[in-house]
Amino acid sequence: MKILLASPRGFCAGVNMAIETLETAIRLYGTPVYVYHEIVHNKHVVQRFTNEGAVFVDAVEEVPEGAVLLFSAHGVAPEVRQLAKERKLRAIDATCPLVTKVHLEAIKYAKAGYRLILIGHEGHDEVIGTMGQVPDAFTLVETPEEVDSLPFGPDDKLAYLTQTTLSVDDASRIINRLKATFPQIVGPPKDDICYATQNRQEAVRMLSDDANIVLVLGSQNSSNSQRLAELARERTIPAYLIDGAEEIDPAWFSGEETVLITAGASAPEQVVQDCVQWLQARYDATVEERTLREEEVYFPLPKEIRQAVGPA
Repeated sequence: MKILLASPRGFCAGVNMAIETLETAIRLYGTPVYVYHEIVHNKHVVQRFTNEGAVFVDAVEEVPEGAVLLFSAHGVAPEVRQLAKERKLRAIDATCPLVTKVHLEAIKYAKAGYRLILIGHEGHDEVIGTMGQVPDAFTLVETPEEVDSLPFGPDDKLAYLTQTTLSVDDASRIINRLKATFPQIVGPPKDDICYATQNRQEAVRMLSDDANIVLVLGSQNSSNSQRLAELARERTIPAYLIDGAEEIDPAWFSGEETVLITAGASAPEQVVQDCVQWLQARYDATVEERTLREEEVYFPLPKEIRQAVGPA
């Protein structure tokens, strides 16, 4: 067996920032530190912080008055911030800056009188937060087919935005349908889909042709991880989205395969290495790292944390 280890893989700058923010908040303020929704969509990360005293909540009302509340990397609607203010919570905003960019674009377009079309997945934390910026202006679209039933005409001022963790190919198909149906539609000057999502998808696209099977490390509720597995399957290569080595099924392998291993942007590197070791132990697998591009993006910690920590 041969393992191809895709790079870049795993944590992106936004996830690193969110995790470091929660680590620092626990160190500064002690526990419990409350987190609105999962800090990132990964079972191992959430369990680790739960063990360390973080409390994940789905409603601001669950947080005692005056407590520390951290907003996750996926971003929140203004009404959530207002509720936190009313409850006198010490709010720390760990929203990924690339998500904040989409929020600001939404507000700008809405103020200019545009109807907004968001390309994304219903119910995803990021989509809820983005649509919450200007809820009356947004319509959500998930597929190209849904474009045909949109209630707009040629005289409507329309703009589109996208969830940051989508499939680049899927988003392009919907954007092309939107532009064909509504030639007047405008979009952001720069693609909203984040650099890390694009890089991980590019690695699967480029490397999966050399593999017989693809293992994607990530949780089922991780949008960008799901897209990596889908991308491989679209290329007719069996792909499995797993949280860790304990979910590997030996029936997937004969021992002669080339296995491509990658990880979504919220999956820790340790779970990747656990899978590599699992395959090495059972199939005497060799490992080859394939690096398509280097990532050097860094996001500073939120200002609430920087101010509390003081000068370095």
